Amino acid sequence: MKILSRDFTIREKIIILILLVLLLGLAYYQFVDKPVRSALETAANEKAALETELTAVKTKVAQLEKMKNEIDDITKTGAYAKMPSYDNQKEVYKLLNDVLRETGYNIQFSNRVQSGNMVRRNITLRFSADSRDTIKKALKQLTGSDYRCLIGDMTITPVNGRNIKENYTVTATITFYETMSGATTNQGIDSTK
Repeated sequence: MKILSRDFTIREKIIILILLVLLLGLAYYQFVDKPVRSALETAANEKAALETELTAVKTKVAQLEKMKNEIDDITKTGAYAKMPSYDNQKEVYKLLNDVLRETGYNIQFSNRVQSGNMVRRNITLRFSADSRDTIKKALKQLTGSDYRCLIGDMTITPVNGRNIKENYTVTATITFYETMSGATTNQGIDSTK
């Protein structure tokens, strides 16, 4: 084993040096460069995900701010639907008659339901109209009225008759809201939930 005791030639020293440099380069690539690149790629992906999430949050904040400003404007001007005290049936009849005066209509009041301090008065409404614009106008007047209401299930059925115009039949469920605050009676409330 005299191999290690002899002197290396310049050519052998250069080859060993090149092998050492390659070995060091391979070790650097495997243990330093590759993990750093992987960490950078992971960080870039996380950054992109966080930027997407930030954009969504900014959009939501902008929407909430817009809604808050609208509520503030409505509150300042007082242009919001009021919630009258319970037993407001005559006023509801009057509103429906005013809105649907130009149409043939049928109204059915169902049970009133109390939930805490709030009373829901459900109405099934059926009316006929000569155009979609008449339907839009009537529904807009109802939802834009001074009384809080919510239009639920609604069907619009075209009725082809002998007339040249196309007529429509509208069936809708409308819920009017009232409050027990300031109410003089609770008579007529059939169920409490």
